[in-house]
Amino acid sequence: MRTRLRVRLAASDPGLLRLTAGLRTVGAIALTLAVLAPLGADITHLVAGAMAAMVATFAIREKQRGPQAVTLALGLPVALASVSLGALLNARVVVGDVFFVVLIFCAVYGRRFGDRGTALGLIGFQVYFLSLFVGATVAALPELCGVISVAFGCSAVMRFAVVAVSPAGILQRLRQAFRARLSQLISAQIDLLDAAPDDVDKALEAVREGTGRLHETALMIQARLEEGTPDESTARLVQRRVADAEIAAERLGLLLLSARSAERADTLTLHLPGAPAPPVGRLPAPDEATATLRRDLQALRELVLRAGAGDSGTALAHLRNRLLGYRDEENLPVAPPAVQDVFRAIGEGARAVLGLRTALDGPQDESDDTPATTRSREELDAEDAAIDAREETEGEEELAGLQRPTTRAAVQVAVGSTLAMVGGELLSAQRWYWAVLACWIVFLNTASTGEILVKGYRRVLGTVLGVLAGIVLAGVVGHHTWTAFALVLLFIFAMFYTAPLSYTLMSFFVTAALGLLYTLLHTYSLSVLVLRVEETALGAACGIIAAAFVLPVRTDRRTNELLVTVLERLTDVTEGAVDQLSGGPAADLLDKARDLDQALGDLRAATQPLTHPITPLRARRDTARYVVALLETCAYHARSLAATAELLPTHPSIAADPRLRGAVRRTVRNIEAIAARVGDEHAVAEVETGPSIASLLEPDAAGTPRYGRITGRVLRHLERLDEAVAGLARPLGVPVVAPKR
Repeated sequence: MRTRLRVRLAASDPGLLRLTAGLRTVGAIALTLAVLAPLGADITHLVAGAMAAMVATFAIREKQRGPQAVTLALGLPVALASVSLGALLNARVVVGDVFFVVLIFCAVYGRRFGDRGTALGLIGFQVYFLSLFVGATVAALPELCGVISVAFGCSAVMRFAVVAVSPAGILQRLRQAFRARLSQLISAQIDLLDAAPDDVDKALEAVREGTGRLHETALMIQARLEEGTPDESTARLVQRRVADAEIAAERLGLLLLSARSAERADTLTLHLPGAPAPPVGRLPAPDEATATLRRDLQALRELVLRAGAGDSGTALAHLRNRLLGYRDEENLPVAPPAVQDVFRAIGEGARAVLGLRTALDGPQDESDDTPATTRSREELDAEDAAIDAREETEGEEELAGLQRPTTRAAVQVAVGSTLAMVGGELLSAQRWYWAVLACWIVFLNTASTGEILVKGYRRVLGTVLGVLAGIVLAGVVGHHTWTAFALVLLFIFAMFYTAPLSYTLMSFFVTAALGLLYTLLHTYSLSVLVLRVEETALGAACGIIAAAFVLPVRTDRRTNELLVTVLERLTDVTEGAVDQLSGGPAADLLDKARDLDQALGDLRAATQPLTHPITPLRARRDTARYVVALLETCAYHARSLAATAELLPTHPSIAADPRLRGAVRRTVRNIEAIAARVGDEHAVAEVETGPSIASLLEPDAAGTPRYGRITGRVLRHLERLDEAVAGLARPLGVPVVAPKR
């Protein structure tokens, strides 16, 4: 039971990042209150200390502890200067407002200097807001500076002593999350195997969700490898093994769906949300083979779960040896070819799990190995020896002036905040700053007008719900100070824990906590909470107006730019993999594949305004989903080609085939044509169709086989990639022509 709960927790919160953020922030606030209360601090100073501790904790973004300490140390004088200016300018309305706008511009512009610039800007803005919230005065400034200093000290204690987390520790927990999500994906695949025809669509949706969650965790691991591993070689080894396991799991799901279908399932079915499953029936295999398949899928899941627990012994070795045996043709059960492909995929999955365990946990006991297991270990060892720490640096074009995203965003936020300030003061001369805060927040982590619109809508919805909760809680808590503080801590934890999952939920918990803070400050009333909704709506509207009319970045433009980047990365991976499979020199294919995944993730996030349920443009929403699903299909096949290509130097059974280079030219030309048309709608570009990729491979000599099993697998990926690229032409408005004779 404990193991099951641990697996679920690891899968639901990869790396325990949300849990750590929540505990660290709540702990810093609680410690600050525990220090200030015995010193006789009044309610105002307790609230100020709690807010300062929260800011000092969540603003720090560096991954290494050394840079975190430097940023926190620099943040204290920034906070003291900000609160001092807030107290001095509080009574000077015009000068104070002008300074606040300048501060907002500088805080956003500081993002161009990386995590430290972002953190210091955030601290400066939030502490100035704090001074407005508590009504800081010059007379109370010494005590307030002392409170902020205590808050920063408590934040440091929680970060570096109580809830201390190293990059290596985070990476280790992310590995556990990857295993947990891999086991959940295999469970969903077992459900797909057993699903009745009427339940296949539901089971397939669970497989889609599990595949996406596994991919998300793989990207999180990729982002932490540099800081969490001792050297480049180890990072590349872990990256390779995680990629192998991800590809093997996705291929297993696809082949399982194909085995249940009357024909080979389209890869797009695994990536397009809501796509119906192909017609299915009973597995076309003897009952004995079906029972064996179910047993072996369960065994693979057990192998994944126990591989991370340090378990060893005869039982685990027996499972591993049996599954790895399916990599040899003579060990395959009697079944139709499509079902035998599933058994082969289980064998490849077991090999990926073996490689994952070796990379993450070190050398294993080999005393119970069968010849098939020994061969797999030898292949993995050869691959490990071939991995070297090659580094490539690519210079990116540096934008200048208003073309730079940080400069553009700073101007937009400054204009939006000015509008919010004017409108907010018309609503309330005392609490106008809520409108400015809402405007500031809707610009965080957004890059287009559509993203800001969706975020503003979610902010207002969460605020309305939070106000309703605040009304109830204020009546229940009354003036019980420590009960209110306890609930505030609970809401702050919930805010940080739910922030990556739902912006609406986060806004709800923030507003509910603020209702309690108003109660503590004896400023609570129904009109205050209603004003909070009005100011939030006004601030969100001002942010949307600024984004739409001041140096706007339209959602279409943003998505088109990202789409071109995805297509360029897809070309890099495809050309690099096929060149290596054709006998060319080795390249860093996995790095290129991860660059493709990252670009695709950015595009997926940018299309959220287009695919949001409230969008009235249904056809446009369906088109955006279809294009992203096609690109995910392309990325899957490109990753598979890259993984196969990297086996060439170490696997004597896989030989380079120079004919592949010519067979992929049409696909690459089509990708480039689509990118050209997306980048410039007036560009003359066409997508060319023609015979299958396999038919383009002519035999080298009479009587010799056209291609072997490995080349056949490569060709299947190339054909599916070619079909998916051609499929992109219609929704993107690129003409399709037949080849000229």
